[in-house]
Amino acid sequence: MLRFMRAIRPGLHWLSLACLYLAGIGVVLMTVIIGWQVFGRYVLNDTPSWSEPLSLQLMSWFILLGAAVGVRESVHLGLDIVRYNMAPRVQRLMDLISLGLISGFGVAMSYYGAQLAAGTWTARIPVLGWPGGIDFIPLIVGGALISIFALERFIDTLIAPAAVVADDVAKAEVL
Repeated sequence: MLRFMRAIRPGLHWLSLACLYLAGIGVVLMTVIIGWQVFGRYVLNDTPSWSEPLSLQLMSWFILLGAAVGVRESVHLGLDIVRYNMAPRVQRLMDLISLGLISGFGVAMSYYGAQLAAGTWTARIPVLGWPGGIDFIPLIVGGALISIFALERFIDTLIAPAAVVADDVAKAEVL
């Protein structure tokens, strides 16, 4: 398992980095689109009708991509005061339960997002002309990424003691 995790970690790192950059680009694009909407409304007296649905679509993408990266980097808010007052084994168990729930939540997001997308695919977003199911694609992708990144951390937490022991043994053999 340790070898497997070492093999996939670079790919997950690049996936996380790509998500982070795409989320950043989405924030910038949404800001430009909203700026254009305000300019059109107050200066040109002609509000572009496409700007609001497109900015909402971008917001869905950058929020869910950013949330997935937050799961991988472990930067979401938490109530750690209870966890830090526990024994290390209990802390590890709490981490495993938490990461298992997060991974399950990501799977549920993807599954139910796919059902919502399939159910609304024939509808149209009037201003953009896109299928209605497009609105749920960020939920599917974001849920899958959240699940993958939580599963990565779950496995890391599960094998951490074995990894530490293996590294110590390898270092001792070198000496």
